[in-house]
Amino acid sequence: MIHKTALIDPKAKISKDVDIGAYSIIGPDVEIGSGTLIQSHVNIVGDTKIGKNNKIFSFASIGNDPQDLKYKNEKTKIIVGDNNKIREYVTINPGTIGGGGLTKIGNNCLFMVHSHIAHDCFIGNNVVLANSVPIGGHAKIEDDVIIGGNSAVQQFTRVGKLSMIGGMCGVVKDVLPYSLVFGNRSILQGVNIIGLRRKNVSNEKIKRIKKTFSIIFKDSYYMENLKKIPNEILNDEIVKDIINFLIENKKRPICAPQRNIDENN
Repeated sequence: MIHKTALIDPKAKISKDVDIGAYSIIGPDVEIGSGTLIQSHVNIVGDTKIGKNNKIFSFASIGNDPQDLKYKNEKTKIIVGDNNKIREYVTINPGTIGGGGLTKIGNNCLFMVHSHIAHDCFIGNNVVLANSVPIGGHAKIEDDVIIGGNSAVQQFTRVGKLSMIGGMCGVVKDVLPYSLVFGNRSILQGVNIIGLRRKNVSNEKIKRIKKTFSIIFKDSYYMENLKKIPNEILNDEIVKDIINFLIENKKRPICAPQRNIDENN
């Protein structure tokens, strides 16, 4: 059902079973997939494609101009996947020409009240942003990441899969996959054991992650320490995730512990 007060441009592509609440505004270049529910007072504009079965709560704003002074009304995009929950006052900005022109969000994510996804970000699947979490431009948040309330991710930062960021943390360095990170400025505290167990990762694999972390962070020579990872765990996919993340091109340093990580704890 589409409320009679909703303002929908006739050029917008809206699936027949989409619900749109009172006073919501849908622009001409918007596409919304089947089963999506849009509550009242939602603003969706720009070249924005939203998938199936999403739920978008009141006062969310999707597709307005990037908060980048270099942006000059270029044609850029947002793509949102399926089964996401976008809560009140969430803002999502499209890409910029300088950043590739696309902001992309996966499936099954929860963006809590007042979280923000800036231009040119890539957000994976099953990501949870708690209340008031801003993600700076060009950041990459991989699958199954949870970021606690009032934490902020600096632009160009990468957060690896199945990591957990505690609340009120400034994430200013790249976070390795499977990490547990918190502190006033992001500090690696160890392995995200709870998150891994929720995903039914075996104890044996968790031990391999711990061992890998303990080798990498034995001292500050992280890249050199990769050569010391023993062959018996080197080919494990979960260890490869960590290694590939470290050697990938990056703009931020790696988030490290304040002390060496003990693989037995």
